[in-house]
Amino acid sequence: MENFIIILAYLLIGIAIRRIPQFPSETGNSLNLFVIYISLPAVILRTIPRLPVSTEILVPAVMPWVMLVFSCAGVLLLSKILKWDRHITGCLLLVVPLGNTSFLGIPMVRAFFGEEVTPYAVLYDQLGSFLALATYGSLVIAFYGTQDSKPTVTSVVQKIITFPPFIALLSAFILKPFEYPAVVSSLLEALGSTLVPVVMIAVGYQLTLRLSSETKAPLAIGLVFKLMIAPLTALILCRAIGLEGKVVDVSIFEAGMPPMVSAGALAILAGLSPALTAALVGLGIVLSFGTLPILYYLL
Repeated sequence: MENFIIILAYLLIGIAIRRIPQFPSETGNSLNLFVIYISLPAVILRTIPRLPVSTEILVPAVMPWVMLVFSCAGVLLLSKILKWDRHITGCLLLVVPLGNTSFLGIPMVRAFFGEEVTPYAVLYDQLGSFLALATYGSLVIAFYGTQDSKPTVTSVVQKIITFPPFIALLSAFILKPFEYPAVVSSLLEALGSTLVPVVMIAVGYQLTLRLSSETKAPLAIGLVFKLMIAPLTALILCRAIGLEGKVVDVSIFEAGMPPMVSAGALAILAGLSPALTAALVGLGIVLSFGTLPILYYLL
C-alpha cells in the first residue's frame, strides 16, 4: 500500500508542476531523456550482473516472455482489425506487454503472498520484464518510433545498437564476471534510484484525460488486456498444463501488473501517442487497486 501512495504522490507532483509557468513545455521530454540516458542504464548495469542461474528460475523467467508473445499478437491483431495508426500500435505494443513488475509488483507480491516468495517476483522482473524492456523495447522503438520514412533493416539495427538501455544491457553481461568497485556500485545505485520518481513525475506531467476520440478505444482495450485478459490467460494456461505452487501463482500475479512506467517513458520519448501512453500508465496503476485483489482471490 505504501508504494501505491508513493506512486500516486509522484503522479500528483507531475500534474502540479504542469500548472507552474516556470516549467517549460518540454519538461516531460527532458525528464524522459534523463531516464533513458541515465536512470535506466544505471539500473541495468546494477541489477543484471546479480542475476542467479538455477532451475528454479524457469517459471518466472519464461512466463513474462510467453505473456509478451501473447500480448504482442493480440495487439497486432486488434490493430489490423480496428485500423489503428502506427503510433497507437507502437504505443500498445510497448506498454501492454510490459508490466510494472518491480516497483509495484515486488511490494504487492510481498503484501499478498509473504516475504518468503519475494525472490520469485524479483526473478520475474529481472529475467523477464527488464530484459524484455531492453531488447524487445529497443526493437519496438526502432521500428515504430521512426518518424520520417519507412524503417529499413539497417535503420532498425542501428537504432537498437545505439539505444542506451541496450548498450547498458550488453555491457552488464560482459561485466557479469567482475565485481564493481564500491564507489561505482554506490553511483549506480544512486542514479538508478531516480528511475521511478522521475518517470512517474514525467507521466503525471503529461497525463491528460482529454483524449481524442481515436485514442479512447485503444485506452480501454489496452487496460482490459493488460489488467484482465493477460493474467487470466496465464492462469488458464498454467492450470491446463498442471503447473501449480507458489512460484507459479506469483508469476501469474505479476502478469497482472499495470503497464511499466519505464516502457511508458520510452513510448513518450519516441512520440508514440504520448497522451495515450500517459493515460495507460497512470490509469493502469489506479485501476490495479481493484484488479490485483480479484486476481489473488482467483489464484
